[in-house]
Amino acid sequence: MAGFGTLLAVAVSGFAVAALAPLAHARADTADANKAIIQRAFDAWAAGTGGPYDLLADDAAWTITGNSLASKTYPNREAFMSEVIRPFNARMRAGLKPSIRNIYAEGDTVVVFFDASGTARDGKPYANTYAWFLDLKDGKIGKAHAFFDSIAFNDFWTRVQPVP
Repeated sequence: MAGFGTLLAVAVSGFAVAALAPLAHARADTADANKAIIQRAFDAWAAGTGGPYDLLADDAAWTITGNSLASKTYPNREAFMSEVIRPFNARMRAGLKPSIRNIYAEGDTVVVFFDASGTARDGKPYANTYAWFLDLKDGKIGKAHAFFDSIAFNDFWTRVQPVP
């Protein structure tokens, strides 16, 4: 026969699991909603009607990791857009088109693993593979960490001059 301590431990464990179940369900719902938000943004990007940068909060910090010429943390949306995205797009003849390999989500974080390619202003193709770790709050990206092939990026960035 089980002792009082064992019964108490089983009861407390049961209450703890019951109390955490709604939290786990809410976290899964949040992950699914965030994943859908990012999927729609990438679909819009591929269609040329919008994109993930539309989701950036004004104070979003975007970090490009590694050793590319653009690697650093951009402290807000405008810094990132003016120092990276607008100069990048000004080097392209045809817009970059993404092709998602997979999207992973847990809670407020969505990871997008994708390829993107387009034609640079010099007529040569630009292609890269990316992994973005996006932290969302209320449907907006508040923080991002981006990984990509810095050799391909640096070649493109130095070879092609932006057109205003």
